[in-house]
Amino acid sequence: MEQANLKISHWLHIKGDIILKDGSPIASLQAGDDPAEAYRNMQFVYPKFFKMDPLCKWAWLAAESLLKKGDGFLYDGLDKNKIALVLATAHGCLEVDKKYNESIATIASPALFVYTLPNIMLGEICIRHGFKGEQACMVQDNFVVDEIWFWAKDLMDRHNMEACLCGWADVADKRHDVCFFWITRGNAGQAFSAAAMQNLYNA
Repeated sequence: MEQANLKISHWLHIKGDIILKDGSPIASLQAGDDPAEAYRNMQFVYPKFFKMDPLCKWAWLAAESLLKKGDGFLYDGLDKNKIALVLATAHGCLEVDKKYNESIATIASPALFVYTLPNIMLGEICIRHGFKGEQACMVQDNFVVDEIWFWAKDLMDRHNMEACLCGWADVADKRHDVCFFWITRGNAGQAFSAAAMQNLYNA
């Protein structure tokens, strides 16, 4: 089967107190460790945001900022059943795990329990945008770009996905690092490769 002509059509990196989209700053944060500040400054409206754990908040912000296009979204016109997600993290939901473990000494907290799995960040993004395609969540020691690239490419080439949101989201000790890529077919953007993703992450 002929391989799809896959492109990184857009990308976004939240680095400290700057949010970069396609290499250009779109927002700055006065308090770099507070996702709620970015949410308010960018005038997003999604009340469920404040119930999320820190990992989900940063991942949601990255997806929302990356996918937004004027009055619509990058995926407008695509089949949402064929939009995949491949995300990786190092610490996952460790902070919530600690808080939940403390809560079970008295009464286990259902609100915390919801966020004790790393893949809940994929769920929150899918709920927000209605994505129903294939998904993968990986736990890695660091940003292992080759594995993310392999699974995203496999879903596009062999599972007939029309687009894939892939990348890295990690939050620990009030530090965050999020870098997402929007992968599509066609001619717009740069060729989708592990090296290209690594270069954009390092930019």
